[in-house]
Amino acid sequence: MIKLKFLPYIFTLISVLPACGQTQTNELKNKTSMNEKINRNPEVEVNKEELKQKLTTEQYNVTQMCSTEPPFKNKYWDNHITGMYSCVVCNSPLFNSDTKFDSGTGWPSFFKPINDKSIIEIKDTAYGMVRTEIQCSKCHAHLGHVFDDGPRPTGLRYCMNSASMNFTQDEKSK
Repeated sequence: MIKLKFLPYIFTLISVLPACGQTQTNELKNKTSMNEKINRNPEVEVNKEELKQKLTTEQYNVTQMCSTEPPFKNKYWDNHITGMYSCVVCNSPLFNSDTKFDSGTGWPSFFKPINDKSIIEIKDTAYGMVRTEIQCSKCHAHLGHVFDDGPRPTGLRYCMNSASMNFTQDEKSK
């Protein structure tokens, strides 16, 4: 008799769990279809097979599959050299080192891009969150996300993946 008291809770739990999984699946599908829609006409067309040969597995997964590299275990999170960060896919300039700051997150963070036309912002609702994805404006490679908890003067934190960028040191700082 005691076991029957818990039966309604068990049925509720069983009916809710598939719905939770379905919601995340739909969000991921929405994100995928949104990105496919946006990526129809990038300025720089990339051949996915050639890109797989050019990039490391991690670079490909980050830029093409919207993956994220581990914090504090990536190439540029602690880089303090003066220079320029560019897209690993198409080499377009993205961020200047004078806008980089230590956000404490373990990813390279900037308070503004090189210019307003170097990146595009996309609403990202994956994983039950609402965020703003950042892509390269030329090839639409996934770079990271932007948040409104950055330093002055912009108050923004462009939290980027090192795997999505190349760094070129300034000649004067060599």
